[in-house]
Amino acid sequence: MQSSALFLGIDFGTSGARAIAIDATGAIQAQVSLQYPETLPDQPLTDRWQQTLYKLLEQLPISVRSNLAGIAIDGTSSTVLLCDQQGQPIADPILYNDSRAAAQVAILQTLAPPNHTVLSATSSLAKLLWYADQPYFAQACYLLHQADWLSFLLHGQLGISDYHNSLKLGYDVETLAYPVWLDTHPLRYLLPQVLVPGQAIAPIRSALAQRFSIPQTCFIHAGTTDSIAAFLASGAQQPGEAVTSLGSTLVLKLLSSTRIEEARYGIYSHRLGNLWLVGGASNTGGAVLRKFFTDTEIAQLSQHIDPNQPTQYDYYPLLQPGDRFPINNPTLPPRLEPRPDNPQEFLQGLLEGIARIETQGYRLLETLGATPLTHVYTAGGGAKNTVWMQIRAKSLGIPVQVAPYTEAAYGTAQLAAGLDRTADRSA
Repeated sequence: MQSSALFLGIDFGTSGARAIAIDATGAIQAQVSLQYPETLPDQPLTDRWQQTLYKLLEQLPISVRSNLAGIAIDGTSSTVLLCDQQGQPIADPILYNDSRAAAQVAILQTLAPPNHTVLSATSSLAKLLWYADQPYFAQACYLLHQADWLSFLLHGQLGISDYHNSLKLGYDVETLAYPVWLDTHPLRYLLPQVLVPGQAIAPIRSALAQRFSIPQTCFIHAGTTDSIAAFLASGAQQPGEAVTSLGSTLVLKLLSSTRIEEARYGIYSHRLGNLWLVGGASNTGGAVLRKFFTDTEIAQLSQHIDPNQPTQYDYYPLLQPGDRFPINNPTLPPRLEPRPDNPQEFLQGLLEGIARIETQGYRLLETLGATPLTHVYTAGGGAKNTVWMQIRAKSLGIPVQVAPYTEAAYGTAQLAAGLDRTADRSA
């Protein structure tokens, strides 16, 4: 491989997309981000995705495009669409958080084992069953995830996915095969072939290679989901290392030698090579902080907080009643009283409360059999708050640091470059 070879990761999120190019050492060489274009009357969402994909490629420097050796794409988990024989969408995509398939869950309960990941109104498989009831369904030849379809635009091979995107389609990531109950289903013909994330699929289409001055030897690789890509970007590689995302909500992902599935807490495991990425999410997080403080107030007040002088408050910060992880109680009331007159003291109590929930979450994962926590990388907006990092480190009793890279596109570029050190290329 030439030393000048570059690898491109493209992340498609909820409001826009980002591309990051890295070299073989992982150093960033270029990055571009775009918001999705405004919707025109009757314009399909997939047109906006395609426009954005090509514009991202176009805006990369020619010196980067002309040295690309690999490209991979991530998309939002469980965003799916139906395509015809040529790969043309026959209906609007159903987005990751769309729960229109709630009625189909009852059907899935007669097919899938109890507590299976597909038993959710937002799972890819539930959405496929919903599609099956629509008048246009007879035209369908392929069910693809967002990342699958966008990758198809680049390599031209239909019906290919990866085992991260396919988890909520029912694919068995332990045996690396569709389970019997799904393999024998009448809709099986629509399901994609599932590859290892990062596996080479095919060279870029010659027309696109010419259009964007990309070498025809540039391979398109199987992608992943946006959240997995963000984890890969963090640098966590060993069992016991974890990533806490401090965004609007609190999301924990722990790399484990053991697979954990516990539906009542919303816990399930993604395969990462020969390891497992065990995840859980709480409704606490930054959205609660922003109910009471602006970002500027949080930053200013935090400067005066002494992490070594904890408050006596026992808050469980929630915007509304209910949490699933680490406490599974749909009516769990927010605990935000008593509220002191001093806003700095109140903020510290909230930060401590969220830190306790984080600690409780990781302890629950360990209790269920996950590898014990050794190190936490932090991503999301809350990662900028160094005082909060200290509060969390004291609560967790282990090192906590900001992830060196937090962009999902960086993790996807690592897949294209074969730099994902948890990957299992033998599958």
